Amino acid sequence: MAIWIPITIVAAFLQNIRSAMQKHLKTRMGTTGATFVRFGFGMPFALSLVAVLHLIFGYEIPETNLTFFAWLTLGALAQITATFLLIMLFSYRNFTVGTAYSRTEPAQAALFGLLFLGEKAATSTLAAIAISVAGVMTISVARTAIGPKSLLTSLMSRSAVIGIVSGTAFGIAAVAYRAASLSLGGPNFLMQAAITLVFAIVLQTFVMFAWMLMRDRSEIANVLRAWRPALIVGLAGSAASFGWFMAMTLQQAAVVKALAQVEMIFAFASSVVIFRENINRLEVTGCALIVAGILMLLLLA
Repeated sequence: MAIWIPITIVAAFLQNIRSAMQKHLKTRMGTTGATFVRFGFGMPFALSLVAVLHLIFGYEIPETNLTFFAWLTLGALAQITATFLLIMLFSYRNFTVGTAYSRTEPAQAALFGLLFLGEKAATSTLAAIAISVAGVMTISVARTAIGPKSLLTSLMSRSAVIGIVSGTAFGIAAVAYRAASLSLGGPNFLMQAAITLVFAIVLQTFVMFAWMLMRDRSEIANVLRAWRPALIVGLAGSAASFGWFMAMTLQQAAVVKALAQVEMIFAFASSVVIFRENINRLEVTGCALIVAGILMLLLLA
């Protein structure tokens, strides 16, 4: 088994934890604050990771270059935008529609990988991505009164547009981070991913903190009051991002993000096992499609 596969699955599991905690924080602070904690409270963990890899494992810190910083800046700003929009969706009554459209990220990453890096995906890979995306969108709207026809007609609703733009930004971020990590040229995928994570999270922390200072100072107090759960978000978020960056250094971003749809299976299993929620046919269908897409990706792509 290629090493990027278990790395991606673990990252998806950690992201599921981070997303759940971030949604909880949204009840205690605004969108800006809930977005900031992912980066600000994750920065110490990212810096510690680089220190461990360098001082304990002896990996050299790679030299950065202009290409690295160009891709890194694009990825960092795109990720801030995507995260902000996704958290914003929690405030909308029909946020499930927007969330479903945001899950088109793997398909969009395939497009941006082709446009930015010239990476072509095999037909079987594209088919696997399409199947898994269909499964995720099915689960996302399974507990609403929305059917396939109304889902398509809702394409121009505000939440749908926000979801699509969020997925676009996430797709751009994934491809940009892959390009940034690869531009370092060594010493290995672990340190390349760690350095990319550190520079990205430091930039994101300063950008978000500066924004709060200028536009929303009350959010700083809200963030400080919620420092305990914010630390969990920061740890889970930085660990998940390190996993994504490692996997995307080894494999195309679109393929990694397609496998990452397994996160929906984790979320679905949690709702059934922990919260004892009933399963409906659409959810079973959605899970089956995700599993089919992932198996197709791993066996044929």
